[in-house]
Amino acid sequence: MDAGVSIIAATISAEADGWRLDRALAAAVPILSRERIKTLIASGRVTGDDGRAWRDPAVRAVAGARFALGVPDPEPAHNVAQDLNLVIAFEDEHLIVIDKPAGMVVHPAAGNPDGTLVNALLHHCAGQLSGIGGVARPGIVHRIDKDTSGLIVAAKTDRAHEGLARQFADHSIDRRYLAIVAGLPSPASGTVDAPLARSDSDRKKVAIVTAGRGKRAVTHYRMVTPLRDSALVECRLETGRTHQVRVHMASLGHGLLGDPVYGRVRPGHRAVLKALDFKRQALHAARLGFVHPITRAEMAFDSEMPDDMQLLFSQLRI
Repeated sequence: MDAGVSIIAATISAEADGWRLDRALAAAVPILSRERIKTLIASGRVTGDDGRAWRDPAVRAVAGARFALGVPDPEPAHNVAQDLNLVIAFEDEHLIVIDKPAGMVVHPAAGNPDGTLVNALLHHCAGQLSGIGGVARPGIVHRIDKDTSGLIVAAKTDRAHEGLARQFADHSIDRRYLAIVAGLPSPASGTVDAPLARSDSDRKKVAIVTAGRGKRAVTHYRMVTPLRDSALVECRLETGRTHQVRVHMASLGHGLLGDPVYGRVRPGHRAVLKALDFKRQALHAARLGFVHPITRAEMAFDSEMPDDMQLLFSQLRI
């Protein structure tokens, strides 16, 4: 491998025996997306024990086979660093935990070119950023919807990024959300185990699909406080899929109050939401727990519901 390349070792698991090589390697190296691995294979940057480059992503993988992935150093980021106010729950030289406000987008995209968490971290971290995804950027390992508030962790180094990504991949991260939902869940606690994928009828939405079509998604919920035709619910994520809590709770008939996509406004809630000008899903990432990828210390962070959700909660109390 040439200079300016980081080497990542990977071993095909027993579970991945017979899978396509790109899929098997994506499972072995969760920090890299399957598309990123396809690109590495096509460019001859994936080699076996004998040093031979594997160039066909569709070849069948064999359990126990070992590979070396040559990941080029990241290209400069084109996003603008912006001095935005950040609420920092924890920070060291390896990672940073942010308490994100509702309304802040995580990644720049069409319609949100700046003012995002990435823009803020580019300024705050001043070059100390994980770039293992291919572009020098803050190591965003997971995301939170724009209108969801709460805790999110980002990696400053590639080692930290890889260690956090593995914990997300093996579902060992403790992620708990507080949601205000319509109606009183019955039973008061339970589990939704239903795969999710992009909706066939609306690509901006996520839907529950038949087994084998989407990605497995598991949400454990419990009612914390009964409210007026509503409830404060804690949702613990076993997996972390796009819109998971919103879709799973809506599937039970208990959509999140204020959710413009998956929620249905009940007559008794309409006046309250209007009076408070509450126009987002009532969802807050309240707890984030993980093992520090470098020091191996067990870490856990809690965030109180923001003022707008606290006010909604107070207005709905019985």
